[in-house]
Amino acid sequence: MKQTGVSLRYMMEFGSTPTDKNLLISAQFLHKELPIRIARRAIELQTLPYALSQKPAILKVRDWYLDSFRDLRSFPEIKDKINELEFTEIIKMIKVRHNNVVPTMALGIQQLKKSLGPKVDYKDLDEIHQFLDRFYMSRIGIRMLIGQHVALHDRNPPPDCVGYIHTKMSPLEVARSASEDARSICLREYGSAPDINIYGDPDFTFPYVPAHLHLMVFELVKNSLRAVQEQFMDLDKIAPPVRIIVADGLEDVTIKVSDEGGGIPRSGLPKIFTYLYSTAQNPLDEQVDELGTSNVATMAGYGYGIPISRLYARYFGGDLQIISMEGYGTDAYLHLSRLGDSQEPLP
Repeated sequence: MKQTGVSLRYMMEFGSTPTDKNLLISAQFLHKELPIRIARRAIELQTLPYALSQKPAILKVRDWYLDSFRDLRSFPEIKDKINELEFTEIIKMIKVRHNNVVPTMALGIQQLKKSLGPKVDYKDLDEIHQFLDRFYMSRIGIRMLIGQHVALHDRNPPPDCVGYIHTKMSPLEVARSASEDARSICLREYGSAPDINIYGDPDFTFPYVPAHLHLMVFELVKNSLRAVQEQFMDLDKIAPPVRIIVADGLEDVTIKVSDEGGGIPRSGLPKIFTYLYSTAQNPLDEQVDELGTSNVATMAGYGYGIPISRLYARYFGGDLQIISMEGYGTDAYLHLSRLGDSQEPLP
């Protein structure tokens, strides 16, 4: 069955009056839409190349999807407020069930890499890479729809918030808070951290999902801090600051994160966006059978931060580009669409 995309603007306008009638319409839409999206992912999980579908971690994820599909399909038609509230509890539970999908998938990919051995060329794993892009993009959409519906039940929403969407979000504020988070992790891991300077109009706001922006800026700043820190740690020079510039155009809001951390060779740039590669030591080794459910964000994850950040940017019509000057530093450009009327890109 066909999936139905939703735009940020639609979610915002629809959710701005969360009457019982609107919540009912929203629940009826999700009751029909979520099983369609979940079914597509479940089928893909069963038909992956290189016997990836047989890996224990992937089977676990597939079972979560099948359980959620069953829960949704066995839920009766939603006719009144009581059904709607029961349905909301079910989708809340589904969202929690899927909390650890990303680390579990990462573990599955690792199990695959182990079984393929060092001889594999990651260019050959293109199919898997495309599958993961579709899979994670779809997951962002499902979690956004569920989260948005659940949040509309909040009796005292924060000012200017419609569910997950902040109608007057200050990108500068979000960038500041995300970079402080990244900096404190850097301090914890290295004992020191470069400064971060932020430039832009502090009064500028636009509608967006702060949690998404926080995640993207956090990832970019964390990478920059790590590059600068490792470049300057053993030298007695003062580490140059990481610069964040927020520009508000008519169509796009662009956030640029610049560092002087030595850059990335051009041959390494394509690897930044793959899920099968991380320069860091893998924090997710097989010992962590509980799937690393610790909430400690590490400085260098399982190499998923950048490709997943790009999906978050694209989800609402933006993009992420990374330009590097080897021997000097890296600039990351995060483009966010200002119009909010681009449809979800449904894989």
